Amino acid sequence: MKKPQSTGTGQIRIIGGQWRGRKLPVPDSPGLRPTTDRVRETLFNWLAPTMVDASVLDCFAGSGALGLEALSRYAANATLLEMDRHVSQQLQKNLVTLKAENGLVVNTNTLNYLAQPGKPHTVVFVDPPFRKGLLEETLKLLEQNGWLAEDALIYVESEVENGMPPVPAGWTLHREKVAGQVAYRLYHREA
Repeated sequence: MKKPQSTGTGQIRIIGGQWRGRKLPVPDSPGLRPTTDRVRETLFNWLAPTMVDASVLDCFAGSGALGLEALSRYAANATLLEMDRHVSQQLQKNLVTLKAENGLVVNTNTLNYLAQPGKPHTVVFVDPPFRKGLLEETLKLLEQNGWLAEDALIYVESEVENGMPPVPAGWTLHREKVAGQVAYRLYHREA
């Protein structure tokens, strides 16, 4: 029996909140690796006290797993930045499917976008494609250009082998864990 042809899409599952259990399509794209359910569950347990009414920025949205999960858990709004046009179009379709009018997808190069003056966000997700050297510059631009609220929480996902990323002054490590080859950390920004 022949195997069915790959459709070039996968899916993510929303794990909590108003859309819990919903499955959404994710296009196949090089370097796209959705944050696993287990890591997301831990992260959103960490963020639970601050998620309702949060202003969220998802810097490398990809599958949208983090930004959509935040909206499902009653974030006030979420801006999802994604460079791949095909991927950002699917993110937009997923927002329409969920009737998430408080979500915005911006098809852009994240570093160029963050180089502009920004509006402060209370929760920021930084999960760049691995081994592309984007992390340090992203963290610097977030701090320099006004993208962070005074007491923002910044989630950073990176390769274990790179160790702790250098973070701006005034950021303290709030929580950290390792899952396989992925290190994930939550920083608290103190004004």
